[in-house]
Formats: sequence, C-alpha cells, structure tokens
Amino acid sequence: MNNQKQQKPTLSGQRFKTRKRDEKERFDPTQFQDCIIQGLSETGTDLEAVAKFLDASGAKLDYRRYAETLFDILVAGGMLAPGGTLADDMMRTDVCVFAAQEDLETMQAFAQVFNKLIRRYKYLEKGFEDEVKKLLLFLKGFSESERNKLAMLTGVLLANGTLNVPILNSLYNENLVKEGVSAAFAVKLFKSWINEKDINAVASSLRRVSMDNRLMELFPANKQSVEHFTKYFTEAGLKELSEYVRNQQTIGARKELQKELQEQMSRGDPFKDIILYVKEEMKKNNIPEPVVIGLIWSSVMSTVEWNKKEELVAEQAIKHLKQYSPLLAAFTTQGQSELTLLLKIQEYCYDNIHFMKAFQKIVVLFYKAEVLSEEPILKWYKDAHVAKGKSVFLEQMKKFVEWLKNAEEESESEAEEGD
Repeated sequence: MNNQKQQKPTLSGQRFKTRKRDEKERFDPTQFQDCIIQGLSETGTDLEAVAKFLDASGAKLDYRRYAETLFDILVAGGMLAPGGTLADDMMRTDVCVFAAQEDLETMQAFAQVFNKLIRRYKYLEKGFEDEVKKLLLFLKGFSESERNKLAMLTGVLLANGTLNVPILNSLYNENLVKEGVSAAFAVKLFKSWINEKDINAVASSLRRVSMDNRLMELFPANKQSVEHFTKYFTEAGLKELSEYVRNQQTIGARKELQKELQEQMSRGDPFKDIILYVKEEMKKNNIPEPVVIGLIWSSVMSTVEWNKKEELVAEQAIKHLKQYSPLLAAFTTQGQSELTLLLKIQEYCYDNIHFMKAFQKIVVLFYKAEVLSEEPILKWYKDAHVAKGKSVFLEQMKKFVEWLKNAEEESESEAEEGD
C-alpha cells in the first residue's frame, strides 16, 4: 500500500482578462470636451437646440464624471486652467455664456439651458454649484464683459432657485474685495436678481442664510460704512438695495440701543444720563422718536418681575411706571410718539392677560405725569386704536374720555369769555 500523500491539484493555464466594466476608467476630459464642443458647433446659436443636444448627450456621455468640464465649456467655451484662462491647445466653442451678447435677455435664455439640464440630470446640482463657486474665485482672470455676463446669469439662477445664496460667500475673497471686483460684480448680479423677483424676495433669501448683514463686506474694511455702500449702489441704479442695507443697519442700531437701555436701567443710572445717551444714538443712527418711545416702553416693562395676580399687578405697574414717567415724557414730544406709546400699552395689556384691567389706570397716570396729552388719547379712542382687546379697553376709557371732552369744552368756553 502506497502511503505517499497525494498531491493537490493546481490550476494552470491562461489567466482570465478583467472585464471591461471592472477596469478603472482613465480620466480623460479632453475626449469628453471634444464630443460636447462638436455637438454644440452643430446646434449653432439656437439655445433650444443646445438644450436638446445636452439632454440627449447625457444618455451617452458621462456627465457625472465630467461635470466640471461640461460647465466650463457652457460658460467659457472650453476647459479652464487654474486662474480662469482657457488652455491654448484645447478646442473651444463660441456657443457659451462668455461669447454671447452682454444683455439680460440673452443671459435669461442661457439660464433656461442650465435649468433644463439640471432638472433632467439632478445629480449635476452639486457639480454646478461647485462650478459657480470656482468661477467666482476666478473673476480676476475674466474680462469685464465676461464678468458682467456671469453676474447677470448668476442673478437669474439665484432668482429661480437653480443656485443657492451661500455661493455668494466666494465674493468675500480678500483679493476680489480689495480690487473692487466683488462690488462691481454684485451690482450686475443684484440688478438681474431684483429684476427677476423684487427687493423683498431678495432680502428674504439673504436673511435665510444670515447674509443680509454681510453686504458691506463687499468693500474693503476702510470703506465698510452705510454711507459708502448707499452712495456706491445708488449711483449704480440700485437705490432699493441701498435703502434695504440702511434699514438693516438701523434695525441693528435699535437692537443695540434697547440692549444698552435695559443695562442702564438695571444699573439704576440717572435718567438725565440715559436721556442724553438715547438722544445721541437717535441723532447718530437717524432713529425717529416714535421708534425710540416703543423701545423705552419695552425696556421699562422688561426690568420687573410682574405679579401674576390681576388684583395686585395694576398697583405694581402704577408704582413702577410713575417712577419712569420722566424718562418716557422726554421722548413723547410729538403727537405720533404719544400715539405710538398708547398702542404699545394697548398691545402689552392685551398680550399679558393679567394687565387687561390696568390699561385705563396706566393711561390716566401718564396723562397726569404729562407723558400723554388729550389730543392723542382722544384720537386713539376715536379711530387710532388696534383690534387687540378693543372693546374691553374702549369701555375702560369711556368715562375718562368723556371727562377729557368736557374739560376741553370748558377750557374753550373760558377762552372765548376771556376774549
């Protein structure tokens, strides 16, 4: 019997070739570029035909892999080298944004080409956003006309939602800002964006991504003032954007004013110091008195822990407001300011249910302390009140208003007798 171990069989012969689909495809944008440019040259300048060609080509060409090349061609006419220049040895086409006419209508038509392409091939969304961010960083490498076209196109694409607002962060690049490229680009961009929508829609989009308070960063640090911004954009024909930024600055100044007011009150600063500070801020930030009286009222009411019992809160409120009446009186020198204060009191008493019965007592206190005068109170009673708690507050004020009217009539008759 043979005890020798039997040898295991071995595989030999020709090695199998790796299937083509398993091979890592070599990245070759040149061949892809040639296919796209050849197809575009056959469409001519008919952008409807361009859109149809791009739609059909997505089934044959690898858009996912060559998204950057595809968008480079559609914007600049060929593949872009770092910095934004076209490579000399590469094919190029005139069927692109940079070779088109420099007007909004043409850019709107190109925007439709991008819209259709990205709607058809949703996976291109991210690639297109990356492309635009890159193009914005390359702005110095483009001619002024090319920048203008790209700005108009970007504005239209932001308006229709193809692009998202955060791409504008690329404009805050230090070199672009320093050389004035960012501000000039922003003018064309906002003009086309506002033309497609309106300033309210644009402002809302900016607010959603907290970019509404960054617009002044389009200018170098030494020019980041409301005055410079409004002058620059107003002269460029964007008065509505200038006014929006001015309003934003005012809102910011109002918030700072209210914050400081509350701190001064909590410290117990003398009223004369608070009044002086507020008047300086009003002048510096162009804040009207009716706005200021609303801020002071809110600040005064926020400095106290109010009693939750209705029968006790009125007494607490009168004591507290009597103390602050000299401060309030300093900023009710206009009828409109007095009316604003009355409306603030009405809204506060309605929104804080335990204050409902305190409304009339607060108004009478302010009348006696010369914070409020007859005419605004009568106007509020007649037609200037708001709907909040209207029936309750008008009923509370009925006897006092009748007394005011009688006092007014008596003073008028006394004046006539004196004549």
